Amino acid sequence: MRIRTATTAATLLAVVVAPLTLTAPLAHAADAAAPYDFNGDGYRDLAIGAPAATVGGKSKAGAVSVVYGGSTGPGTSKYKLLTQNTSGVPGGAEAGDAFGTALTSADLNTDGYADLVVGAPGEDTAIDTNDGTVVIVWGSASGLSGARTLTNDGSDDTDRYGQALTAGDFDGDGDQDVAVGGTGKFNLRLTDGPFAKTGDFAGGSGTALAYAPQPFDASYGVEYLSAGDIQNDGTDSLVIHGRAKGTDDALTAVGNGDYSYWLEYIPGGHVSSVADVNGDGNADVVVGNHRETSADASGALGGEVTVVYGQSVTDGVDDSTGKEVTYTQATSGVPGTAKSGDAFGTGVSLGDVNNDGYADLVVGAPGESSAAGAVTVLYGSASGLTTTGATVLSQSTSGVPGSSESGDRFGARVLLADTTKDARADLTVTAPGENSGDGAVWWLKSATASGAKSFGPSAVGVSTSGAPGFGAVLGG
Repeated sequence: MRIRTATTAATLLAVVVAPLTLTAPLAHAADAAAPYDFNGDGYRDLAIGAPAATVGGKSKAGAVSVVYGGSTGPGTSKYKLLTQNTSGVPGGAEAGDAFGTALTSADLNTDGYADLVVGAPGEDTAIDTNDGTVVIVWGSASGLSGARTLTNDGSDDTDRYGQALTAGDFDGDGDQDVAVGGTGKFNLRLTDGPFAKTGDFAGGSGTALAYAPQPFDASYGVEYLSAGDIQNDGTDSLVIHGRAKGTDDALTAVGNGDYSYWLEYIPGGHVSSVADVNGDGNADVVVGNHRETSADASGALGGEVTVVYGQSVTDGVDDSTGKEVTYTQATSGVPGTAKSGDAFGTGVSLGDVNNDGYADLVVGAPGESSAAGAVTVLYGSASGLTTTGATVLSQSTSGVPGSSESGDRFGARVLLADTTKDARADLTVTAPGENSGDGAVWWLKSATASGAKSFGPSAVGVSTSGAPGFGAVLGG
């Protein structure tokens, strides 16, 4: 059940803080790059986070490896390892920084190359322990190079800044903006685009979701963010995940434009993806909740995913019909059986696998088969998501490298993105528990086992010391 709540004027006094420093807008470039195309060659690249990686002997300092795409998909022959010890990246690797906890991408300075935004919520500052930091790494013709810190003007009221990230045009001005989640009083911050490599930022705002109509618990803060044009009006809505105040139950809300003035509450979950499932021009929201009802009232036996269909209405998500459809492994046509601990819905991603104009859904269930893990693919259609032709992939599937082993957690993170420029989304799956916590990544062209590839952290420069959990975070 959804509840739409307008924020009262009194609440707004607690919700909105003063804007960040304003400067004159920058000129627009002719053509901005697609997200995750860091070298402007038209192929989407993969960014793989290992926030538990050891760097320079510092445990859990964190690392991100970017594997560049090509006509045959991402290959380990061309990659870029990023840590806080990388030349040009601000700061230095320290124990517990957790660099790579969150990732997002957009062409922030509209120069034709996508940029990468990396969160390190465990970063200590002169002001506070676990204050957190966010770094923008700039794209170029040769790939990622050079970086700057995305300033947190509210560090006194925000901790773990950078534990959640997404990018989008949230104010409808044509520039990409960056949303950052953290914990504490002001746990959601937006920085407006356009961005530059030096100088002041263009402006922004902060929100105290602890004072929202349905309050978010400040100790958990904003744990996950996604974005998309739900209203089909050229402005991206923000999907915000946290926990209900005083509990650890999932709480999910959608905000659009002046999001501080109202929030649309949709079924609670811990992750989401936004794309057009039924081809009506409006982006739809898929929310994943892997938890059991005994742990979270919003959960289900073995976990669930819910599709909330968008439409062109004033407040974004479909209020006229309340069309929300929930899928579990007990749903007719969904492969498998719903069992406690499957964690179906831990990872979700939308993309058009078969080039039919409808976004398809991949769902990760890393708890399946004693945490060996599996993923399920459901297809979009004019009538919405359907179970017709649904498929399951795991390391037990013929053609998928490796073998299913307890604790691999295959499907912890999933991604559908066209990495070969053939207009079909390819599937990337991670298993951060592979090889006793080293982690690994699989790439499956058009979400099939044909030509599947796999690689681990050592192939792309990430140390295997101390169980890095390579693939705990995934962007592309």
